[in-house]
Amino acid sequence: MKVELADGLVAKRQKLANGIAKPQRKPGSSRLFAPYRTIGLVSPTAVPFTSVPLGKTTFQITTSVGCSLQTYDLRRGLQLVFITRPQTPGPITASVAWKDKVFGAWSEGGEGGARGAWVFKRGKREAELEMPKGWREDVKAFCIFGGWIIGVCDTTLLVWKSTTYELYTTLQGISPVPFTRCIASLPTFLNKVVVGRHDGSAEIWNVSSGKLIYTVLPPSTAYGAVTAIQPTPALSLIAIAYEKGPLLIHDVRADQMVMQLNTSAGAPVTSITFRTDGLGAGDDGQKAGVMATASTASGDVTLWDLNEGGRKAGVLRAAHADPTPAAPGGVSKIEFLSGQHTLVSSGLDNSLKTWIFDHTPFSPIPRILHQRGGHSAPVTKLEFLPSASDGSDDTGKWLMSASHDRSLMAWSLRRDNQSTELSQGAVLSKAKKQGLLSGGSRDSLQDLKCPPITAMACSLNRDGGMGAVPGKHPIWQNAKGKKVDAEVSAMTGWESVVTAHARDHKARTWFWGRKRAGRCAFPTSDESPVTSVAMSPCGTFALVGSEKGGIDMFNLQSGFHRQRFPARLTTQQAKQLKLDMHKQGLAEERSEDGKKIFYRGQGKHASAVVGLAVDNLNKTVISAGEDGKVKFWDFSTGLLRHQLDWSISTGITAMRFLRPSDLAAFAGSDGCVRVVDVGTYKLIRELWPARTPIAKLQNVVISDLTFSPDGHWLAASMDSLVLLWDLPTGHLVDAFKLQAPCTSVAFSPTGEYLAIATKDSVGVDVWSSKALFTHVPTRRIGAAELAAIVDAKSTQAPTTSGEGGQELIIVGVDDEEEVDDDMMAGLDEEPNLDQLSSDLLSLSLVPKSQWQSLLHLDLIRARNKPIEPPKKPEKAPFFLPSLQNKQATPGAPRPEEATTAAELEKERSRILKQSAESGQSKFSALLHEAGETQVYAPVLEQLKSLGPAAADIALRSLGAGGDEMLTLVQALTWLLRERKDFELGQAWMAVLLRLHGDLVVDDDALRSAVGEWRDALDGESKRVARLGAYCSGVVGYLRAARV
Repeated sequence: MKVELADGLVAKRQKLANGIAKPQRKPGSSRLFAPYRTIGLVSPTAVPFTSVPLGKTTFQITTSVGCSLQTYDLRRGLQLVFITRPQTPGPITASVAWKDKVFGAWSEGGEGGARGAWVFKRGKREAELEMPKGWREDVKAFCIFGGWIIGVCDTTLLVWKSTTYELYTTLQGISPVPFTRCIASLPTFLNKVVVGRHDGSAEIWNVSSGKLIYTVLPPSTAYGAVTAIQPTPALSLIAIAYEKGPLLIHDVRADQMVMQLNTSAGAPVTSITFRTDGLGAGDDGQKAGVMATASTASGDVTLWDLNEGGRKAGVLRAAHADPTPAAPGGVSKIEFLSGQHTLVSSGLDNSLKTWIFDHTPFSPIPRILHQRGGHSAPVTKLEFLPSASDGSDDTGKWLMSASHDRSLMAWSLRRDNQSTELSQGAVLSKAKKQGLLSGGSRDSLQDLKCPPITAMACSLNRDGGMGAVPGKHPIWQNAKGKKVDAEVSAMTGWESVVTAHARDHKARTWFWGRKRAGRCAFPTSDESPVTSVAMSPCGTFALVGSEKGGIDMFNLQSGFHRQRFPARLTTQQAKQLKLDMHKQGLAEERSEDGKKIFYRGQGKHASAVVGLAVDNLNKTVISAGEDGKVKFWDFSTGLLRHQLDWSISTGITAMRFLRPSDLAAFAGSDGCVRVVDVGTYKLIRELWPARTPIAKLQNVVISDLTFSPDGHWLAASMDSLVLLWDLPTGHLVDAFKLQAPCTSVAFSPTGEYLAIATKDSVGVDVWSSKALFTHVPTRRIGAAELAAIVDAKSTQAPTTSGEGGQELIIVGVDDEEEVDDDMMAGLDEEPNLDQLSSDLLSLSLVPKSQWQSLLHLDLIRARNKPIEPPKKPEKAPFFLPSLQNKQATPGAPRPEEATTAAELEKERSRILKQSAESGQSKFSALLHEAGETQVYAPVLEQLKSLGPAAADIALRSLGAGGDEMLTLVQALTWLLRERKDFELGQAWMAVLLRLHGDLVVDDDALRSAVGEWRDALDGESKRVARLGAYCSGVVGYLRAARV
């Protein structure tokens, strides 16, 4: 940056902080937003969860969410209690919980990437395991027992000491076949672990001596790799599962197969667990011997009864989602909690569930106890819940998100355990009745849920909360021919969310308060797929736009169709209109202002409707067509009022409406965002990324856009780039790059957060606005700077632990963004809180109770006066000695004899000193000094520091002869003219006149001083009244209808 001086251009020196140059902002980072956190991640990775008992009352379950670990408490209903910080440099590859610590191994990937293993305690990093120098293999699994920590890599076993975390040894066999992630310790076998390999063998190692003890070979080489190993409650027995073979119970001491269980083909067992509470098996569930198995290729959990040769006791169908082309699935791990009848399962569908065996009569199949989950596929649509009409404090708290996994989630930004999925009815019960759960293919199971959501709209003005339309109702039924009780719905409210779905001709409704699917599904009149939806601000009407250009309006209370846009013509009206148009050319008729006149039935969109909105007064409906035409309809009659035709230059891909300002933004296929004033039908802004076209942004389409709640900013996403324009100036003020292409953006109603969804994440990234906490420069970004941001390799994204939010308060200003030193001068100085400006009449910072108590101190003393004299205390019991009757100890000196002459002299000096000082108090001394110097601030500060009782005594002790009272009146007049501490000065003057009013009347000087104070008060009163009248007039002018 350069500064122009008298003798030419010179380079401006870099601003230093404590002698250190400020770090430069990376090209791809944001100036106006700071990463806050990522929500919606529970168990999205293939790393299995780990659990540990916490005393005898609960268990803590830890899952991996990429570069952090999340710990949930079982007794609190899987409430999130810890998130590990700091984040690991790379994704976590293995984790294990042991005592009060959690171990996490991470890897940056690649040949040259770093690896490591960190130790966390209560979410904070405490230590690090020692890694071999130059280590290049990922740790795939952990096993901890005794004093050993074992990590499984591809070709090596790493052994650490659990007390010092130092590397003890590395174990590497002679087999070239790599290890799988299957490892288990052998109870009662000292220092022994069993590890599986990809050729089906299971090796037993002594970690203390570093020797291979024995190798358990598979019965057949065709069984494939070992996929799961788990020791059984019976000693010397382990369960081994193979990729293409059965599940075997093997006796490692005798090297004999004890039991063979055949599993489902195509779904190899990847997780095994045994129930340890001694129940669950047999016909009545009173025997031990229950085993559960699961696979990453299926969402089912199989339960086995190992008594009498072993049999399949039951199958927990659809415990987690099955893998589909659109979303991952399968069960990553299951585990019976030690000594409990509770089963914990996690799936690749980003969910964590607990199941309990408590059916009466006995059933081997458990029921759901707790569950936490999120989307299993990338998020496609975001929408913050608008403000409710009752002014509740939920504004900005709730965020709705839709995904390819056919779910609609509600996320709470304040309390994570309140987040939930909106119910779509008893999907599993329907699937069970139709026999879909037992079939080999479950594609039809997904068909029982609604198709993926492509658009959503919400209005809470008629939302009834939990009590909306009570009772059981069929979901998503056509309202035609169905009787709906309007009185009940009018008293309790009705649905408040409407959604459009991919390749579906019906828009569906949802109860927000009840978090479930609504009663109605609104079909399009032309039976083409729904492409856009909207709701009226009153919450009564829903509008549905179709792929063929039709627009229909429905009543949410009754579910009936109310209007079409354009309005529907009868057969006779259509014939007459065609005849008139042919004879008289009515289509070309224009009004006095030159606008085209549209008749009933005219103006239908010729292409898909990509956007719909209703204005704040339910008078105008705005619709945007894919062909570039924007139409404005009359809400009541369905007639077309006006249209904007941009079809020659661009098409429209998306639309957003800012209801408080009546502004509509349209994303064009040419990369421009056009803003229209709905009231005047005029184009007021054209927002381009840059004046000079950038090659890499030429063919990039705007995927989504959103207004800030105050209408100051407009954000849009183009591929992995997020752009932010300042609407008043039309300048591009911020641009930052994401790690993946953006699919949706949304501003919170409070302006605090910007939510962003990307194609590579099942979570939602939430960003915080820096403008709420600090000054942020909003200069225009030029074409050269934007090109550098597009080419930048550095990206920015929030994290689950919220570490990126550390820049929210401490914001460094780049050299190019520096504000002038004159503007920033004085910001580091301590602000004057007593008075913001000398033109403002300010109040004091003294507590209100202090000066109010001074005004009514006599009343308070009268109220607190005792109503009867104190009573003589009753005699104490005979066994308690009395100080008065206590006999002196023989030989002990009496108190009066113990006083020495020195002590008497000291006491006499103290009394004399106190009596000398009592002649003049500090307040009186300051009054005398103020009378001589005319500086009144110290005496008023002293009076402010006194309590009500002390201030009353100080005012009562004033004497007229010493000019103390006159000085105090002059000080109060000075305080009034300074326009400071107004209510405090009024209270002091009121008490002064009440106590010494007779002296003021008799003394001419005092009477003159009080008159001067009164004149100053009248002048200030008139000034404030004049300013108030001026402000009232300005507000009235701005609120006038003509303005």
